[in-house]
Amino acid sequence: MTTITDAAPELTTTVTGLRCRECGEQEPVGASHVCGFCFGPLEVVYDHEAIAARISRARIEAGPASLWRYGDLLPVLSDDPAHRIDLGTGFTPLRPAPRLGARLGLDDLWIKDDTRNPSGSFKDRVVTMAVSAARALGIDTMACASTGNLAGAVSAHAAYAGMPAYVFIPHDLERGKVVGAAVYGANVVAVEGNYDDVNRLCAEVADARGWGFANVNLRPFYAEGSKSIGFEIAEQLEWTLPDHVVIPIASGSMLTKIHKAFGELTHHGLVEGAMPRISGAQAAGCSPVAEAFARNSADVRPVKPDTIARSLAIGNPADGPYAVEVATETGGAIGSVSDAEIVDGMRLLAETEGVFAETAGGVTVANLRRFAEQGTVGRDERVVAVISGNGYKTLEAVQDAVGPTHEVGPTLEELERELAG
Repeated sequence: MTTITDAAPELTTTVTGLRCRECGEQEPVGASHVCGFCFGPLEVVYDHEAIAARISRARIEAGPASLWRYGDLLPVLSDDPAHRIDLGTGFTPLRPAPRLGARLGLDDLWIKDDTRNPSGSFKDRVVTMAVSAARALGIDTMACASTGNLAGAVSAHAAYAGMPAYVFIPHDLERGKVVGAAVYGANVVAVEGNYDDVNRLCAEVADARGWGFANVNLRPFYAEGSKSIGFEIAEQLEWTLPDHVVIPIASGSMLTKIHKAFGELTHHGLVEGAMPRISGAQAAGCSPVAEAFARNSADVRPVKPDTIARSLAIGNPADGPYAVEVATETGGAIGSVSDAEIVDGMRLLAETEGVFAETAGGVTVANLRRFAEQGTVGRDERVVAVISGNGYKTLEAVQDAVGPTHEVGPTLEELERELAG
């Protein structure tokens, strides 16, 4: 039986339909992500007049300590509260990071710590929206194509909702992420090939089986969950916008939705400050969006991923062109770093701020360091770095770089000699 938190706000749906991001064609609400006219991506359409009639800082602040405090701005499809799945996702810490900032030459650095979500990554946000939409649409089985974090999030939320789950992953995924999905009782399907091969298969399965694929036929609702990161950053900075936000890029959806969140808060008069500069971070072994940005082009050319940052290893990113557009329009940048730099970034964040991030976090920190060195990020800017997943998911990435610093016998004398030497 699906349950919700007692503090969940009373919400009424304000979703009026779906709309193509390319041609503007309108479609009714349903399990669909592609425009029937031009095959462009669909997005959720809201009744912003209805939202404006009730949204306020006070209403948000009175809500639960989860992303559902922003329910008025999220794709609620049903007035039935039983359709709002809530594992306590969101409202994760926004931490000042002075020691990391000092190492990078930044005076006002913050980290948005999404390692604290229920299954250890920001994917819990998007899956909360996808599973809630599935329940409202009468879908009884959840599924996804995943590089790891999404598999864990879908498995956890489906278990909580009492729904069977099928998660499709590349066959060579990190062991910790496989276990992190299978432990919830999901059906884990390992597919020979990379993420893009998995995703193509899932598009066919979605049509054949009618399952609710979080990031395929439920993608319009799923993607909206990332807006909650932007909502939280603004609220946690006392309803002001930062100067610059640095965000890891896989599909590019998180970057575009955080930008959208800032725009919606501004539209409804909830925040102060100008639109932040928004920059993206990729791994050099899978950097099609960074390469397009360097060419000053929205033509994001697919690549074959080869990087330790598996959670970002999407060679054909669906929102890549939109991410380039956002970075360009806001005066941000999109960069990439080597695997060695990623490991260094993971260690630097852990050593300075006590936050152990997965490889995607290393990508963010390493790119931030490079942006600071290049002057892309200014010393005096208020900067937020989004740390999207927990490092215990990707121990393999750092296991050869860290280990015992001393080896001694079980006597005080040996320890003293070792420390003195």
